[in-house]
Amino acid sequence: MPHDYLILHGINLNMFGRRDARVYGTATLEDINAALEKEAARLGVTLDIFQSNVEGLMAERIHRALDDGTRGVVINAGAWTHYSYGLLDALNILSVPVVEVHMSHVGAREEFRRHSVIAPACCGSVAGFGVGSYLLGLQALHQVVRERAAG
Repeated sequence: MPHDYLILHGINLNMFGRRDARVYGTATLEDINAALEKEAARLGVTLDIFQSNVEGLMAERIHRALDDGTRGVVINAGAWTHYSYGLLDALNILSVPVVEVHMSHVGAREEFRRHSVIAPACCGSVAGFGVGSYLLGLQALHQVVRERAAG
């Protein structure tokens, strides 16, 4: 079924709700996806939501976005954010906007988390607002897609 936007959840993000609540809160991935679906309905768009702990599967899903009607991507790559040049290369293949999101404030965490190797493929990022990071990221993506469509 065609969709407007692709939501990508990377490695270990299926463990939201079971990970360090001080950093990630208590929302589960299912809670996040439900909130995203609700916001998508408010915006009048549809989502395809994908999570994997296998980097190659994530790259393959990004590749499929080239031909499946995806108009934009929201990605939380998890730890891959900090070292996966393969995901950067895959995202760079896309011609649609990509927004990077993180539940935690990565800039205030460990040094290695402060750098995103996927950022050059993204039009912007949102971090530090828990589930709100995803919702703000979706809203920002929707705005960018509409602005690009308007010319």
